[in-house]
Amino acid sequence: MNFCSDNVTGMSPEMLAALAAANEGSAMPYGDDDISQQLTTQFSDLFETEVVIFPVATGSAANALALSVLTPPFGSIYCHNQAHIHVDECGAPEFYTGGAKLVTLDGANGKLVAEDLAIALRQGGAGVVHHVQPSAISLTQASEAGTVYTIAEIEAIAQVAHTHRLPLHMDGARFANALVSLGCTPADMTWRAGVDVLSFGATKNGAMAAEAVVFFNPNQAKDFIFRRKRGGHLFSKMRFLSAQLQAYLTDDLWLRNAQHANHMAAVLAQGLTKIPHVELCYPVQANELFVKLPTEIIEGLQAEGFRFYVWSDSNLIRLVTAFNTQEAHVQKFLTTAQHYAQMATAQASV
Repeated sequence: MNFCSDNVTGMSPEMLAALAAANEGSAMPYGDDDISQQLTTQFSDLFETEVVIFPVATGSAANALALSVLTPPFGSIYCHNQAHIHVDECGAPEFYTGGAKLVTLDGANGKLVAEDLAIALRQGGAGVVHHVQPSAISLTQASEAGTVYTIAEIEAIAQVAHTHRLPLHMDGARFANALVSLGCTPADMTWRAGVDVLSFGATKNGAMAAEAVVFFNPNQAKDFIFRRKRGGHLFSKMRFLSAQLQAYLTDDLWLRNAQHANHMAAVLAQGLTKIPHVELCYPVQANELFVKLPTEIIEGLQAEGFRFYVWSDSNLIRLVTAFNTQEAHVQKFLTTAQHYAQMATAQASV
Protein backbone atom coordinates (compact mmCIF):
# COMPACT_ATOMS: atom_id res chain seq x y z
CA MET A 1 0.00 0.00 0.00
CA ASN A 2 2.80 2.29 -1.01
CA PHE A 3 1.75 5.55 -2.66
CA CYS A 4 5.13 7.29 -2.24
CA SER A 5 6.08 7.20 -5.90
CA ASP A 6 5.71 5.33 -9.17
CA ASN A 7 9.37 4.42 -8.62
CA VAL A 8 8.46 1.98 -5.82
CA THR A 9 7.05 -0.59 -8.24
CA GLY A 10 8.67 -3.57 -9.86
CA MET A 11 8.74 -4.12 -13.60
CA SER A 12 5.94 -4.72 -16.04
CA PRO A 13 5.93 -8.49 -16.67
CA GLU A 14 6.14 -7.88 -20.42
CA MET A 15 9.29 -5.81 -20.00
CA LEU A 16 10.82 -8.36 -17.64
CA ALA A 17 10.15 -11.06 -20.22
CA ALA A 18 11.83 -8.88 -22.86
CA LEU A 19 14.91 -8.63 -20.67
CA ALA A 20 15.03 -12.39 -20.29
CA ALA A 21 14.71 -12.82 -24.05
CA ALA A 22 17.48 -10.29 -24.67
CA ASN A 23 19.69 -12.25 -22.30
CA GLU A 24 19.79 -15.23 -24.67
CA GLY A 25 22.96 -15.53 -26.71
CA SER A 26 25.42 -12.79 -27.52
CA ALA A 27 25.00 -9.36 -29.10
CA MET A 28 27.23 -6.55 -30.25
CA PRO A 29 27.97 -3.92 -27.57
CA TYR A 30 27.46 -0.17 -27.25
CA GLY A 31 24.19 -0.03 -29.17
CA ASP A 32 25.28 -2.02 -32.21
CA ASP A 33 22.94 -4.89 -31.31
CA ASP A 34 19.85 -5.62 -33.39
CA ILE A 35 17.35 -4.44 -30.74
CA SER A 36 19.02 -1.05 -30.30
CA GLN A 37 19.28 -0.59 -34.06
CA GLN A 38 15.55 -1.23 -34.42
CA LEU A 39 14.62 1.43 -31.90
CA THR A 40 15.20 4.36 -34.27
CA THR A 41 12.61 2.97 -36.68
CA GLN A 42 10.21 2.14 -33.85
CA PHE A 43 10.43 5.64 -32.38
CA SER A 44 10.24 7.29 -35.81
CA ASP A 45 7.04 5.37 -36.53
CA LEU A 46 5.67 6.31 -33.14
CA PHE A 47 6.33 10.02 -33.62
CA GLU A 48 5.45 10.03 -37.34
CA THR A 49 8.74 11.69 -38.28
CA GLU A 50 12.41 10.87 -38.51
CA VAL A 51 13.98 11.01 -35.04
CA VAL A 52 17.35 10.22 -33.53
CA ILE A 53 17.15 8.45 -30.17
CA PHE A 54 19.63 7.58 -27.45
CA PRO A 55 18.75 5.17 -24.62
CA VAL A 56 20.03 6.07 -21.16
CA ALA A 57 19.29 4.57 -17.77
CA THR A 58 17.98 7.51 -15.74
CA GLY A 59 15.77 10.53 -16.20
CA SER A 60 18.37 12.83 -14.69
CA ALA A 61 20.89 11.68 -17.29
CA ALA A 62 18.35 12.16 -20.08
CA ASN A 63 17.54 15.69 -18.97
CA ALA A 64 21.05 16.83 -18.18
CA LEU A 65 22.66 15.37 -21.29
CA ALA A 66 19.90 16.69 -23.56
CA LEU A 67 20.25 20.17 -22.10
CA SER A 68 24.04 20.00 -22.42
CA VAL A 69 23.64 19.80 -26.20
CA LEU A 70 21.36 22.84 -26.23
CA THR A 71 23.11 25.11 -23.74
CA PRO A 72 26.65 26.54 -23.58
CA PRO A 73 28.44 27.06 -20.24
CA PHE A 74 27.52 30.75 -20.34
CA GLY A 75 23.88 30.00 -21.14
CA SER A 76 20.67 29.95 -19.14
CA ILE A 77 17.84 27.42 -19.11
CA TYR A 78 14.36 28.71 -18.28
CA CYS A 79 12.12 26.34 -16.32
CA HIS A 80 9.39 26.29 -13.68
CA ASN A 81 10.52 26.72 -10.08
CA GLN A 82 9.14 23.25 -9.27
CA ALA A 83 10.85 21.58 -12.23
CA HIS A 84 12.70 18.35 -11.57
CA ILE A 85 15.84 19.72 -13.22
CA HIS A 86 15.85 22.52 -10.64
CA VAL A 87 14.67 20.78 -7.47
CA ASP A 88 15.65 17.13 -7.73
CA GLU A 89 18.74 16.63 -9.89
CA CYS A 90 21.53 17.78 -7.59
CA GLY A 91 22.94 20.28 -10.08
CA ALA A 92 23.23 17.71 -12.90
CA PRO A 93 22.12 20.14 -15.65
CA GLU A 94 24.61 22.73 -14.43
CA PHE A 95 27.34 20.07 -14.26
CA TYR A 96 26.79 18.56 -17.71
CA THR A 97 26.43 21.95 -19.40
CA GLY A 98 29.68 23.08 -17.81
CA GLY A 99 28.08 25.77 -15.70
CA ALA A 100 24.88 26.99 -17.35
CA LYS A 101 22.39 28.73 -15.06
CA LEU A 102 18.81 27.67 -14.39
CA VAL A 103 16.41 30.60 -14.42
CA THR A 104 13.19 29.65 -12.66
CA LEU A 105 9.74 31.10 -13.13
CA ASP A 106 6.52 30.79 -11.17
CA GLY A 107 3.29 29.57 -12.69
CA ALA A 108 -0.02 28.24 -11.41
CA ASN A 109 -0.46 24.47 -11.12
CA GLY A 110 3.22 23.76 -11.69
CA LYS A 111 3.22 25.03 -15.28
CA LEU A 112 5.12 27.72 -17.15
CA VAL A 113 3.03 30.49 -18.67
CA ALA A 114 3.98 31.67 -22.16
CA GLU A 115 3.32 35.33 -21.40
CA ASP A 116 5.51 35.26 -18.29
CA LEU A 117 8.24 33.48 -20.21
CA ALA A 118 8.14 36.12 -22.93
CA ILE A 119 8.60 38.90 -20.37
CA ALA A 120 11.48 37.07 -18.71
CA LEU A 121 13.24 36.53 -22.04
CA ARG A 122 12.85 40.18 -23.03
CA GLN A 123 14.58 41.02 -19.77
CA GLY A 124 17.08 38.16 -20.06
CA GLY A 125 20.06 40.18 -21.21
CA ALA A 126 20.52 38.56 -24.61
CA GLY A 127 23.67 39.94 -26.20
CA VAL A 128 24.83 41.68 -23.01
CA VAL A 129 28.29 40.44 -22.08
CA HIS A 130 27.63 40.78 -18.34
CA HIS A 131 24.72 38.31 -18.34
CA VAL A 132 24.24 34.61 -18.95
CA GLN A 133 22.68 34.17 -22.37
CA PRO A 134 19.17 32.71 -22.78
CA SER A 135 19.77 29.34 -24.41
CA ALA A 136 16.92 26.87 -23.83
CA ILE A 137 13.46 26.38 -22.36
CA SER A 138 12.50 23.24 -20.45
CA LEU A 139 8.99 22.18 -19.49
CA THR A 140 7.86 19.09 -17.59
CA GLN A 141 5.04 16.95 -19.01
CA ALA A 142 3.27 15.91 -16.80
CA SER A 143 4.33 18.64 -14.39
CA GLU A 144 5.72 18.16 -10.91
CA ALA A 145 2.27 19.16 -9.63
CA GLY A 146 0.65 16.31 -11.52
CA THR A 147 -0.94 18.65 -14.03
CA VAL A 148 -0.72 18.43 -17.81
CA TYR A 149 0.14 21.09 -20.37
CA THR A 150 -2.48 21.28 -23.11
CA ILE A 151 -1.27 21.24 -26.69
CA ALA A 152 -2.21 24.91 -26.99
CA GLU A 153 -0.07 25.73 -23.93
CA ILE A 154 2.91 23.84 -25.39
CA GLU A 155 2.47 25.62 -28.71
CA ALA A 156 2.37 29.01 -27.01
CA ILE A 157 5.57 28.28 -25.07
CA ALA A 158 7.25 26.94 -28.21
CA GLN A 159 6.30 30.06 -30.12
CA VAL A 160 7.94 32.23 -27.46
CA ALA A 161 11.03 30.01 -27.45
CA HIS A 162 11.42 30.01 -31.20
CA THR A 163 10.75 33.74 -31.48
CA HIS A 164 13.87 34.13 -29.35
CA ARG A 165 15.63 31.40 -31.38
CA LEU A 166 15.76 29.06 -28.41
CA PRO A 167 15.13 25.29 -28.46
CA LEU A 168 12.35 23.75 -26.37
CA HIS A 169 13.12 20.69 -24.24
CA MET A 170 10.41 18.52 -22.69
CA ASP A 171 11.08 16.48 -19.56
CA GLY A 172 8.77 13.54 -20.19
CA ALA A 173 9.42 11.39 -17.14
CA ARG A 174 5.64 10.86 -17.06
CA PHE A 175 5.16 11.41 -20.78
CA ALA A 176 2.75 8.49 -21.17
CA ASN A 177 0.56 9.69 -18.30
CA ALA A 178 0.28 13.11 -19.91
CA LEU A 179 -0.39 11.64 -23.33
CA VAL A 180 -3.31 9.46 -22.28
CA SER A 181 -4.68 12.35 -20.24
CA LEU A 182 -4.84 14.52 -23.36
CA GLY A 183 -5.90 11.69 -25.66
CA CYS A 184 -3.64 12.94 -28.45
CA THR A 185 -0.78 11.46 -30.49
CA PRO A 186 2.88 11.58 -29.45
CA ALA A 187 3.57 13.76 -32.49
CA ASP A 188 0.85 16.25 -31.52
CA MET A 189 2.27 16.66 -28.02
CA THR A 190 5.86 17.10 -29.18
CA TRP A 191 7.35 18.20 -32.49
CA ARG A 192 4.07 19.34 -34.06
CA ALA A 193 3.61 21.61 -31.04
CA GLY A 194 7.18 22.89 -31.30
CA VAL A 195 9.19 20.60 -29.00
CA ASP A 196 12.78 20.11 -30.21
CA VAL A 197 14.13 17.52 -27.76
CA LEU A 198 12.28 15.07 -25.52
CA SER A 199 13.41 13.14 -22.47
CA PHE A 200 11.17 10.11 -22.95
CA GLY A 201 10.52 8.32 -19.67
CA ALA A 202 9.70 4.66 -19.11
CA THR A 203 11.08 3.85 -15.66
CA LYS A 204 8.13 5.36 -13.76
CA ASN A 205 5.71 3.44 -15.97
CA GLY A 206 6.96 -0.14 -15.75
CA ALA A 207 10.61 -0.26 -16.80
CA MET A 208 13.51 -1.21 -14.55
CA ALA A 209 15.85 1.50 -15.84
CA ALA A 210 15.15 2.85 -19.30
CA GLU A 211 14.73 6.35 -20.67
CA ALA A 212 15.51 7.81 -24.08
CA VAL A 213 16.59 11.18 -25.39
CA VAL A 214 14.63 11.87 -28.59
CA PHE A 215 15.83 14.51 -31.04
CA PHE A 216 13.28 15.72 -33.57
CA ASN A 217 15.98 17.72 -35.35
CA PRO A 218 18.79 15.27 -36.16
CA ASN A 219 21.26 18.16 -36.58
CA GLN A 220 20.98 18.90 -32.86
CA ALA A 221 22.02 15.33 -32.03
CA LYS A 222 25.42 15.26 -33.72
CA ASP A 223 27.45 15.78 -30.51
CA PHE A 224 25.25 13.73 -28.21
CA ILE A 225 27.08 10.44 -28.74
CA PHE A 226 30.23 11.98 -27.30
CA ARG A 227 28.46 13.67 -24.41
CA ARG A 228 26.71 10.44 -23.46
CA LYS A 229 29.99 8.54 -23.54
CA ARG A 230 31.90 11.23 -21.64
CA GLY A 231 29.11 11.33 -19.06
CA GLY A 232 29.34 7.58 -18.41
CA HIS A 233 25.95 6.70 -19.90
CA LEU A 234 26.96 4.71 -22.97
CA PHE A 235 26.10 1.20 -21.78
CA SER A 236 28.23 -1.61 -23.13
CA LYS A 237 25.29 -4.03 -22.94
CA MET A 238 22.89 -1.51 -24.42
CA ARG A 239 20.51 -4.25 -25.54
CA PHE A 240 19.15 -4.50 -22.00
CA LEU A 241 18.02 -0.86 -22.04
CA SER A 242 16.74 -1.12 -25.59
CA ALA A 243 14.80 -4.33 -24.91
CA GLN A 244 12.85 -2.55 -22.20
CA LEU A 245 11.97 0.33 -24.51
CA GLN A 246 11.04 -2.00 -27.34
CA ALA A 247 8.67 -3.98 -25.13
CA TYR A 248 7.34 -0.76 -23.60
CA LEU A 249 6.08 0.45 -26.98
CA THR A 250 4.87 -2.94 -28.25
CA ASP A 251 1.10 -3.54 -28.27
CA ASP A 252 0.55 -0.17 -26.53
CA LEU A 253 1.87 -1.47 -23.20
CA TRP A 254 3.07 2.00 -22.26
CA LEU A 255 -0.37 3.51 -22.85
CA ARG A 256 -2.22 0.75 -21.01
CA ASN A 257 0.09 1.13 -18.02
CA ALA A 258 -0.41 4.89 -17.94
CA GLN A 259 -4.18 4.62 -18.35
CA HIS A 260 -4.37 2.36 -15.32
CA ALA A 261 -2.20 4.66 -13.20
CA ASN A 262 -4.23 7.70 -14.20
CA HIS A 263 -7.50 5.91 -13.50
CA MET A 264 -6.36 4.92 -10.02
CA ALA A 265 -5.42 8.55 -9.32
CA ALA A 266 -8.84 9.69 -10.52
CA VAL A 267 -10.56 7.18 -8.22
CA LEU A 268 -8.49 8.43 -5.29
CA ALA A 269 -9.27 12.05 -6.10
CA GLN A 270 -12.99 11.42 -6.45
CA GLY A 271 -13.13 9.58 -3.15
CA LEU A 272 -11.02 12.07 -1.20
CA THR A 273 -13.14 15.05 -2.24
CA LYS A 274 -16.09 13.44 -0.45
CA ILE A 275 -14.27 13.52 2.91
CA PRO A 276 -14.69 16.67 5.03
CA HIS A 277 -11.66 18.96 5.46
CA VAL A 278 -9.75 17.33 2.61
CA GLU A 279 -8.37 19.66 -0.05
CA LEU A 280 -6.84 18.79 -3.42
CA CYS A 281 -4.13 21.37 -4.11
CA TYR A 282 -4.01 20.91 -7.90
CA PRO A 283 -6.25 19.46 -10.59
CA VAL A 284 -5.62 15.71 -10.85
CA GLN A 285 -4.77 15.18 -14.52
CA ALA A 286 -2.23 12.36 -14.47
CA ASN A 287 -1.12 10.00 -11.68
CA GLU A 288 -0.09 12.36 -8.87
CA LEU A 289 -2.19 13.97 -6.14
CA PHE A 290 -1.21 16.66 -3.69
CA VAL A 291 -3.68 16.60 -0.83
CA LYS A 292 -4.12 18.51 2.41
CA LEU A 293 -5.49 16.31 5.18
CA PRO A 294 -6.13 16.83 8.88
CA THR A 295 -3.32 15.49 11.05
CA GLU A 296 -5.58 12.81 12.53
CA ILE A 297 -6.22 11.30 9.09
CA ILE A 298 -2.54 11.37 8.10
CA GLU A 299 -1.47 9.69 11.31
CA GLY A 300 -4.27 7.15 11.06
CA LEU A 301 -3.35 6.21 7.51
CA GLN A 302 0.30 5.81 8.48
CA ALA A 303 -0.68 3.66 11.47
CA GLU A 304 -2.66 1.38 9.14
CA GLY A 305 0.43 0.79 6.98
CA PHE A 306 -0.09 3.24 4.13
CA ARG A 307 3.06 4.92 2.85
CA PHE A 308 3.28 8.33 1.19
CA TYR A 309 5.45 11.41 1.35
CA VAL A 310 4.52 14.23 3.71
CA TRP A 311 5.58 17.53 2.14
CA SER A 312 7.16 20.47 4.00
CA ASP A 313 3.69 21.55 5.05
CA SER A 314 2.97 18.83 7.62
CA ASN A 315 -0.62 18.49 6.41
CA LEU A 316 0.26 18.22 2.72
CA ILE A 317 0.90 14.76 1.32
CA ARG A 318 1.72 13.46 -2.14
CA LEU A 319 0.08 10.32 -3.48
CA VAL A 320 1.32 8.65 -6.65
CA THR A 321 -0.35 5.75 -8.42
CA ALA A 322 1.35 3.36 -10.83
CA PHE A 323 0.77 0.81 -13.58
CA ASN A 324 0.18 -1.93 -10.99
CA THR A 325 -1.62 -0.02 -8.24
CA GLN A 326 -4.36 -2.27 -6.89
CA GLU A 327 -7.86 -0.83 -6.78
CA ALA A 328 -8.39 -2.71 -3.50
CA HIS A 329 -5.57 -0.64 -1.97
CA VAL A 330 -7.10 2.56 -3.31
CA GLN A 331 -10.49 1.69 -1.83
CA LYS A 332 -8.93 0.72 1.49
CA PHE A 333 -7.08 4.04 1.56
CA LEU A 334 -10.37 5.88 1.05
CA THR A 335 -12.32 3.90 3.64
CA THR A 336 -9.47 4.29 6.15
CA ALA A 337 -9.30 8.04 5.55
CA GLN A 338 -13.07 8.28 5.96
CA HIS A 339 -12.89 6.26 9.19
CA TYR A 340 -10.34 8.56 10.78
CA ALA A 341 -12.20 11.64 9.57
CA GLN A 342 -15.33 10.38 11.34
CA MET A 343 -13.33 9.66 14.48
CA ALA A 344 -11.92 13.19 14.46
CA THR A 345 -15.40 14.65 14.01
CA ALA A 346 -16.77 12.56 16.88
CA GLN A 347 -13.93 13.58 19.20
CA ALA A 348 -14.39 17.24 18.32
CA SER A 349 -18.09 17.07 19.23
CA VAL A 350 -17.44 15.64 22.69
